[in-house]
Amino acid sequence: MQGLRDGGVRLELTPTTNSPLAIDVSETAETRIRRLIAENPVVVFSRSSCCMCHVMKSLLSAIGVHPTAIELDEDEIPALPPSADGSAGGAPAVFIGGTRVGGLESLVALHLGGHLVPKLAEVGAF
Repeated sequence: MQGLRDGGVRLELTPTTNSPLAIDVSETAETRIRRLIAENPVVVFSRSSCCMCHVMKSLLSAIGVHPTAIELDEDEIPALPPSADGSAGGAPAVFIGGTRVGGLESLVALHLGGHLVPKLAEVGAF
């Protein structure tokens, strides 16, 4: 970081392999998405200004989990892996322990059924 004359701070992105959110320009969207899913216990993929994603992150936060949240461009959404039943859903999508849970409805259904907290504990999200 370098100071600027007006007192601001300049942030510069530097390539790193230590960060799970590192961007490797040679990675395809599908490869990057699969890597993020594998490296993080809870990942929320969303579109810009997605209110359902906000609710998903708020629910998880209220439980004590802070998911990795990734905003995808429209052309990256088809690269999301399908759910366990083979249906291709779009975004928002939450992955817990590498498995696609689904969208907001699925996440809330897990929570109301009493299965969300045990699932999160099982993957070490707390």
